[in-house]
Amino acid sequence: MKKILSLLAFGLALSFGAAHAADDAKNPQQNKMATCNADTKAKTLKGDERKAFMKECLSAKAEPAKPANRMAACNADTKAKTLKGDERKAFMKECLSNK
Repeated sequence: MKKILSLLAFGLALSFGAAHAADDAKNPQQNKMATCNADTKAKTLKGDERKAFMKECLSAKAEPAKPANRMAACNADTKAKTLKGDERKAFMKECLSNK
């Protein structure tokens, strides 16, 4: 009987741990909601102002990821334009020298 109770307690402990882990994994919409909600708290918005801000924030499209640096941006451009050889070298030289 003690063995069954201890196995049951162990099983319950594992199931609670799995349920908690599932809560930690948020989808992108939940992350967006948390970010927008934090922004409203930082701006101390309430009532209709908060509703309007949340509506705009949640409906906003995500901005495309910006390249970390100029080299990455220029490399991405050469791939998009399928440049090779001397053409690519000339483009990279020009792209990297532009400010």
